[in-house]
Amino acid sequence: MKRQRYTGSNYKKALNIEDMEHIAKRRLPSFVFEYVYGGSDDEHTLAHNRRVFDRYLFEPKTMTRVGPRKLSTTLFGQEHRLPVAIGPTGFNGMLSHDGDLKLALAARDAGIPFVLSSVSTTRMEEITAIEGLTAWMQIYFYRDRHFVKSMIERCARAGFDAIVVTTDSAIYGNREWDVRNFRRPLKPSTANLLHLLTKPGWMKDVLWPDGLPTFKNLDDLLPPDKRNAQGASQIIGPQLDPTLNWDDIAWLRDVWPGKLILKGIIAPDEAEEAVQRGVDGIVLSNHGGRQLNHSLSPMDTLAEVKARVGERCQLFVDSGFRRGTDIVKALALGADAVWLGRATLYGLAAGGQAGVTHALGLLEKEMASTLGLLGFTHLSELDERCLRQMS
Repeated sequence: MKRQRYTGSNYKKALNIEDMEHIAKRRLPSFVFEYVYGGSDDEHTLAHNRRVFDRYLFEPKTMTRVGPRKLSTTLFGQEHRLPVAIGPTGFNGMLSHDGDLKLALAARDAGIPFVLSSVSTTRMEEITAIEGLTAWMQIYFYRDRHFVKSMIERCARAGFDAIVVTTDSAIYGNREWDVRNFRRPLKPSTANLLHLLTKPGWMKDVLWPDGLPTFKNLDDLLPPDKRNAQGASQIIGPQLDPTLNWDDIAWLRDVWPGKLILKGIIAPDEAEEAVQRGVDGIVLSNHGGRQLNHSLSPMDTLAEVKARVGERCQLFVDSGFRRGTDIVKALALGADAVWLGRATLYGLAAGGQAGVTHALGLLEKEMASTLGLLGFTHLSELDERCLRQMS
């Protein structure tokens, strides 16, 4: 029997992340929703990211005196209330006004880290000014190494705790949703422009009074007339450097004094190489199914990576997480925390900062329930023995 879905528009009545997704779809223009939702090519990776969780089934223990559950974890020596972070995503100002800021404030209130994308619509200094927030900054490697170095120096001045280098996007994935929806890079088709008229709430929130949001952290890379989404997209793609390799990571390790995290690794041997190169953290990721089609999920290699790197670095994972059960499975396989992408973006689109807080609250409730039903009271009790992998 097909599960009943919430069909309203009040995010407070959403019972799970899929409900938030449906609310976001109702509120957003189609080309904005499909930018968030879609994957590459035939979206096999996108689908596999969800199916992979079905391969792992729980083996609960029931006679264990379960008490109040504690979901806190320690990352880089700092305790956080939940074993999740809000990962880096771009164009968030298209989902809600000051979207990055709302995500960061919700992360601060939830006691979790927030990772700002370099293609954000909020200046990085506004994020680090949020008192009590653990703020990390994501960067790409551009052909202009002078710009990369200036970005790193700016991150240091702003006070970010860590830099996150995305390694799997030096070549853009084939995202056919975007090609169909835009006449030119990020210029919507006529049909999509007409569709905007059916979304007055979104138009008032996002477009009024200044129009489309602009990128706020690429001033040194983009001329003034190219700092909007349409203009920047014509320059950023060709600026990404497909020759990214370990020598670049060694260079970055020399010039950046803080924590260094690589995001986009899947292969266990690359994870081990990263640790040997002095990297402090790894995010196993296939970019949410938006890059290489028919890619492995991070869940496919997580246990092997953990066996290879042990406790020598913080091990994170993203791509496809929608339920507290998903997160608990990743933690049992060795992840230190899960980075959320679409799950919190749907919350942002559905209800702004309060929507993000609601989405995080749903996942927290599901994690606590799952942990208790497994017979545990703390995340540290989780390991592979509470899972059975099915063929």
